[in-house]
Amino acid sequence: MASTEMREVRGNTRELVLDAALASFGTAGYDGTSLDDLAAGLGIRKQTILYHFVSKRRLLDAVVDRCTGELTAALEHVLSEARAVSTSDWDRVEAMVRVVFRIALEKPVLLGLLREVSRPGSPGAARLRTHLEPLMARARRWMEDEMAAGRMRRTDAQLLLLSAYSTVVGVATEIEVLRAAGVGPTLRPVVQRRAELLRFLRSSLDLSA
Repeated sequence: MASTEMREVRGNTRELVLDAALASFGTAGYDGTSLDDLAAGLGIRKQTILYHFVSKRRLLDAVVDRCTGELTAALEHVLSEARAVSTSDWDRVEAMVRVVFRIALEKPVLLGLLREVSRPGSPGAARLRTHLEPLMARARRWMEDEMAAGRMRRTDAQLLLLSAYSTVVGVATEIEVLRAAGVGPTLRPVVQRRAELLRFLRSSLDLSA
């Protein structure tokens, strides 16, 4: 097999492992995830996973890196589009909330992963913080600047962001409860929480509300 083809095979295998690991970490958690089970499900050897990621901890780190990267890229895209058409501050906030919930609908296990690694003592907690803290800091500074300029209502920006994050991650718990009760995946909790969060943020930030 040519070297280029070999690299493509290895790259595809790596992505397949990441997809399977996301599904497992997001539902069974770190302790409930087995590299042996992942390998069996993918039809590969456990050593193949370890070739790419060295250990289960490194695999979790890679999954967190990819997921937070996707989320950050999606938010950056929304913000760049909003700046290009000079939308209002509230329109930007609403657009960001909608894109986060759209990702939640497309990849519900991503919310499960965020919930798992957000728990105190989680092996992925520190890794998650390295990605989210700069993003949260930028959002907080932007909101505080807009408040100082009189374009947003004055409130505790940090507390507001934490409340919004908790709401988004909480959707994963609702989906798990429904699944445990024998109810299949449904859009209802996601749509309902999105509407509630938008109402909360609008009443807290929008001067025209």
